Amino acid sequence: MSLDLNSLLKEWPHESGSIKVRKVPGLDGREKLQLRIDLGLLQMEMEGRPDGQRPHNCESYLVYHQRRAVRAAERGEEYELTPEQCGELQQEGIQYYHRYLSLFQIEEFDGVIRDTQRNLDLFTFVDEHSEREDLVWSFQQFRPYVLMMHTRARVSILLADGQFGDAIREIEKGRDRISEFFQQSAFPELEAKSSEIAFLDEWLDEVRARRPLSKLEVMEREMDRAIQGERYERAAELRDAIRLIKAQS
Repeated sequence: MSLDLNSLLKEWPHESGSIKVRKVPGLDGREKLQLRIDLGLLQMEMEGRPDGQRPHNCESYLVYHQRRAVRAAERGEEYELTPEQCGELQQEGIQYYHRYLSLFQIEEFDGVIRDTQRNLDLFTFVDEHSEREDLVWSFQQFRPYVLMMHTRARVSILLADGQFGDAIREIEKGRDRISEFFQQSAFPELEAKSSEIAFLDEWLDEVRARRPLSKLEVMEREMDRAIQGERYERAAELRDAIRLIKAQS
């Protein structure tokens, strides 16, 4: 059997500027996720570590080190990551990045939430177990982007269910988490240049504009129009109805 992938790649050509993702059945009976890149394709597992490996018989290097850190704490010892271990963790984090980016493209948002939260936990773990500021920042610099993607996935689920109010609050929460990160970092000036905050602010305006008016808002607008049209009796009726609704809420 030829190992040449050209026939496979020709059937699924790369398109510059687009992210092409598909799910395919695996020989082991489990679905695989494939991401087309310019030089070929990446194939990932849908669950666990994307490459299917189980380092030290754990789901991931992160889980392995988390367990070791817990055991060290139980002995009253500090757990310090070496630069080499940080390098392994960073490479693993890139795998999860490729997967959550792919899952986002096919709108499997629960998987995006899972994998982005996993990488956020990775950043926190390295921050807690490395004294090297340069190593810590090599992870933390990606926190705004991962927070944005985490927020986008959560909001997308809410919007699909028509929960505009919750979606708006979730966008505000995500934006505030990014802002807080910058303010607590060594580079607070980066907040003003954050493309992640700019994106969420723009999206927030779009969602607010799309949100259907509540019954109370419809009545308040009608009352304003009644006042402007000098239909004071109708305005008074609406005013009393609005007060009653607010008192009951």
